[in-house]
Amino acid sequence: MSNCYENAREAYADLGVDTDKAIKAVSSVALSMHCWQGDDVHGFENSGDLSGGIAATGNYPGAARNAEELMADIDFAFGLIPGRKKVNLHAIYAVSGDLPDRKDLLPEHFAPWVDFALDRGIGLDMNPTLFSSPMAADSLTLTSPDPAVREYWIEHCIACRRIAEHFGKKTGMTSLNNIWIPDGYKQAPGDRMGPRARLRDSLDRIFADKVDSAYVLDSVEPKLFGIGLESYTAGSSEFYMNYAARHSDHVMCLLDNGHFHPTENVSDKFSSLLLFAEHIALHITRGVRWDSDHVVSLDDELLGICRELVRCDALGKAFIGLDYFDASINRVAAWVIGMRNVQKALLFALLEPRELLKKYQDEGDFTSLFALSEEEKTLPFLPVWNRYCEEQNVPSGISWLDGVKKYERDVLSLRS
Repeated sequence: MSNCYENAREAYADLGVDTDKAIKAVSSVALSMHCWQGDDVHGFENSGDLSGGIAATGNYPGAARNAEELMADIDFAFGLIPGRKKVNLHAIYAVSGDLPDRKDLLPEHFAPWVDFALDRGIGLDMNPTLFSSPMAADSLTLTSPDPAVREYWIEHCIACRRIAEHFGKKTGMTSLNNIWIPDGYKQAPGDRMGPRARLRDSLDRIFADKVDSAYVLDSVEPKLFGIGLESYTAGSSEFYMNYAARHSDHVMCLLDNGHFHPTENVSDKFSSLLLFAEHIALHITRGVRWDSDHVVSLDDELLGICRELVRCDALGKAFIGLDYFDASINRVAAWVIGMRNVQKALLFALLEPRELLKKYQDEGDFTSLFALSEEEKTLPFLPVWNRYCEEQNVPSGISWLDGVKKYERDVLSLRS
């Protein structure tokens, strides 16, 4: 054991924190890495440009063009990221020579992903893709006034839940099936109740199809607005929180920290949800002025999210996924940076002297609470992080970037 780590361990121990225990705890948390960062959310359908109020910006060379390239890129990134992992898939990443219509997707169309996961001992999460489709004209899916359109997307969501159940059975890790819809309007609508009533009824139809909760759990994801959908979003936070509360035995409200007003503190919502729900689901991103899906940075918001998860004793209850897509930088590096930052934030949170902080708060000693909150910011975190990376057999410092640049020269730069 290095002197640096030994000194850090003693410094944290003086405040009642066991660094070895913190390292063990963070190593048990499975982070779900989003496949769509590797190809700018194109998928394998060749269905055209993104739609539904989302966009990937930039034209950095080397985007994955097929499943083999995407899996190779994910594999390389995983070699530089500590901790347990899952891959988060969208329906458009089905792998088949002749892909069926989205509503007709089956587990067999994701067989290569299952093999990929089994070979690496990781899990798989699932998302129906209710955007970038002719059937999502005007960004209306589960709320469409056209019954045929709603039926199409209901069937698609049911198919994805069955695929997620298959993932859970095969991998032995519960799969999260998350529904996000783009539905909304650019101008103020004349009817707000109607689309939400149709959304409620569509979700009821979807969740009436029974799956085994030992293998798959469901979440619904609110959003404040999207590009071209600025005035009204049917799937608002109020709608989904109420829907999840009404169906708390099998549905969670997923919180994406880019999907709220910039001044909202998303981590403040965790304790409210966890008092009434067994699980919590998160998509971690970084919004710059809006839901811009920038690569996750080790900033105050990320630290606040991870602190609150630890303070709520929720690491064993949380489905934590990442969600961003940046085509302006090396896409593999974007994965590594974001995933490592979440790992750092989780470890930092686990090293917090939370028992002392709670004691000072309960005693009304807010002077000590504030003083300790400030003092812990300069405790020797880096040696503990380095120790964690060493135990996980991944680079601890910036040396990982040399490997990514070599991979770019040898692999990514050869893609046209």
